[in-house]
Amino acid sequence: MPRSMFNIVYVLVLATIIFLLCNTFIPKSPSLLEMSATQATTYAKETLELVAIGDSLTEGVGDTTNSGGFIPYIAKKLQENYSIAKVETKNYGVSGNRSDQILKRIESDDEIRGSLETADVITLTVGGNDLMKVIKAELFNNLTVESFADPLEEYQNGLEEIFREIRTLNSTAPIYLFGIYNPFYVHFSEIEEMQTIVSNWNNGTESVVEMQENSYFIPINDLLYNGLNGESGVTSDSDTNELIYDYDHFHPNNLGYQIMANALYERMNETQYVWLSADSEGE
Repeated sequence: MPRSMFNIVYVLVLATIIFLLCNTFIPKSPSLLEMSATQATTYAKETLELVAIGDSLTEGVGDTTNSGGFIPYIAKKLQENYSIAKVETKNYGVSGNRSDQILKRIESDDEIRGSLETADVITLTVGGNDLMKVIKAELFNNLTVESFADPLEEYQNGLEEIFREIRTLNSTAPIYLFGIYNPFYVHFSEIEEMQTIVSNWNNGTESVVEMQENSYFIPINDLLYNGLNGESGVTSDSDTNELIYDYDHFHPNNLGYQIMANALYERMNETQYVWLSADSEGE
């Protein structure tokens, strides 16, 4: 064999031996895909505890399946789209509750307090009944936008107390608070300023939420008022809304609750870093 050929064969054999040794004794680095899968397994929760407290929108009035309004929808979406084996939900919604009544339940109900302590995610619906109280009291007293200024401030103070009480039980779980919507055009169509009143109430709620740690406001007024077509929730031939329960013309129907769940899911998806991590347990 010519010496040049011998050198080539020698180099090839040596390279092969070195490769085999490296492959045997040096551990492989995982691919980017493998690393992502490992990280997902490491950081995703096996069980997510979602505790919902509030008024009729939490209870699910208008949901003809009687399964809890938006709650089963959001649980299903979270379980399908994240590496979560189980989403456990607790529904503490009571129809007609105002902010002061919700606060009283949080302060005095041991079951609610225990659930809030261990919650990974907390949702809150509040404000609609506070607003209705003002409307009923002032309806025949020349109701104006200005009529709501003092009641709104009182409501904001009560809402801050709700946040403080929840945080004494759980300092880490994100709180997602739904705004209110305007179904009042059916009952009070003569009050042209009602949309402004609802918007001001939502703005007051959002300003409180923005001052809280790890808390997020979910606006739904435009979503439910505008309907599925994105134009107007009121159909042209009747005073009905395709997302509002036909029986009372006030609460969301099944589709309306799905819209609420979608809005919540989008916000939770944007803020997944505060609830998805395996070490972000409620305290």
